[in-house]
Amino acid sequence: MPEAIVIGLGKSGVAAARLLKQEGWEVELNDSSTSPTLLKQQQELATEKIPVKLGHIPDLNNTHLPKLIVVSPGVPWDIPILVKARDLGIETIGEMELAWRNLQNIPWVGITGTNGKTTTTALTAAIFQAAGFNAPACGNIGLAACEVALAVEKPDWIIGELSSYQIESSVTLSPRIGIWTTFTPDHLARHKTLENYYNIKAKLLNNSQLQIFNGDDAYLSKRGLSDWPNAYWTSVKGKDFLIAEKGFYIENGWVIEKLSATSTPTPIIEVSALRMVGEHNQQNLLMSVAAARLAGINIDAISHAVREFPGVPHRLEHICTWEGIDFINDSKATNYDAAEVGLSSVKTPAILIAGGEAKAGDDTGWLAKIQDKAAAVLLIGNAAPAFAERLQEVEYTNFEIVETMEKAVPKSAELAKLHQASVVLLSPACASFDQYPNFEIRGDHFRQLCLMEQNSGVRSQNSE
Repeated sequence: MPEAIVIGLGKSGVAAARLLKQEGWEVELNDSSTSPTLLKQQQELATEKIPVKLGHIPDLNNTHLPKLIVVSPGVPWDIPILVKARDLGIETIGEMELAWRNLQNIPWVGITGTNGKTTTTALTAAIFQAAGFNAPACGNIGLAACEVALAVEKPDWIIGELSSYQIESSVTLSPRIGIWTTFTPDHLARHKTLENYYNIKAKLLNNSQLQIFNGDDAYLSKRGLSDWPNAYWTSVKGKDFLIAEKGFYIENGWVIEKLSATSTPTPIIEVSALRMVGEHNQQNLLMSVAAARLAGINIDAISHAVREFPGVPHRLEHICTWEGIDFINDSKATNYDAAEVGLSSVKTPAILIAGGEAKAGDDTGWLAKIQDKAAAVLLIGNAAPAFAERLQEVEYTNFEIVETMEKAVPKSAELAKLHQASVVLLSPACASFDQYPNFEIRGDHFRQLCLMEQNSGVRSQNSE
C-alpha cells in the first residue's frame, strides 16, 4: 500500500498526485470509473511514475494502511471508503486543503456561495491582476489549487472559488479575505439539511480574517450581525439598506465605500462601467470591489479592470444577435434560483430553453418569472416531463418538449420571430449530466448551434 492515495482522477486529483510526488510521497491515484480519456491519463502518469488504478476503490483491510488520503472535489465526503479511513485514523483531506498547506504563506481571497461565486472570482482576479499582482483564479474556476502550488513562480495572492465540497474537506484553510455571495438550497442530496449546508459554508468565513457578505441575500442578511458582527456588508439598494455601519453600496449609480462608522463615504467606480447585465452582477461587482479595497488596491486599477472585464462564459453570455434576436447562454444556471436570476436579467419577452437533470429545490419563484417574462418555453433532457407538469399546474401552457438542444435552438429562433421576442435564453435550472459531461460542454453546444443557425439564416438570405 502506498503512503498516500488520491481518489478521483480529475484535474484536481492529477495535480494533487503530482504535488505529493514532488514532496517525496509514494503516491497512487484511484478512480472508480474507466473511460478512454482516463486510460490516456493513466498512460501519461505512468511515465511520471505515478500509478493509476481505474475501476478501483482502495482496500483498507490490509495491515499496510496509507498515511494520507486526498479526495478530489467531486468525490462525496461520506462514501464508505472515506468514513472507514477516518474511523481508522487515516488523515483524509481534500485537494484544496493539500494546496493550502503548500501555499498558506500567501494571502488568499476565498469566495463561496450558492450562485454568483464564479463571476465574483473572475472579476476579483481581474482587478488584482490589473493592480500588478500575480493573482491566479483557482479551485472551481481556472486552475486546480494544486496546479498553483506546483508552479515555479509563486503568486502574490490566490483568488479561490470554493464549493461546499471543497470547504467540507478542508481542515485548516484560512483566507485573508472571505466572500459569501448568496445562500439558497442546493446540493441537499449531498448535504442533507439546509443548516448543514450553511454551516459548511460558514466554516470558510469563520476562518477568514476579513469577511464580506452580500447583504441583499435574504438568508444571509437574516443571519446578519448576530452571526457576523465584524463583517463588511454590501447592498445595491443604497446606504439605508446596509445592515452594518461599514460596507459597500450603490448610490446615484456609483459604488460607494464606507470602511467604518465614522469614515466619509468614498465613490469608487460608476456601476455603468461593468458590461454585464442584471442586479445580481451589481452585487458581484460590490463584493469584488470590497475585496480589492480591503487588499489595498487603488481606484485606478479597479476602474481599469472593471471597464475591461468581458464577463464569464456560460453566465448570461451573449452569443450572437440575429434578425434582432439576442441568443444568450446561461448554462451555468444549474438550479432554480440561478435560472430565475437569468430570466430577470434579460429583456421581455424571451424564449426560454430549460431542462436537464433536475435538482431538489423550490421552483415557485422560477415558475412565476416564467409566467412574467417567457413568451414560450422549450424543454430538454430528463426533467422535461416533470417541468411540463409543473408548468401546467401553474396554468402556463405555451411550452413544448423538444428533448434535445439540436431541436431546441432552431425551434427557439422560429418562436422568437412568431412572438416578436427579443431574446432566446438557455437557462436550464438543471444539472447537465443527463446529456452532457458538464454545464460548460452544454453551453458550448448551445453556442455552436446558435452560430450555425445564424450562418444558415445568412446563407438563405444571400441566396434569395
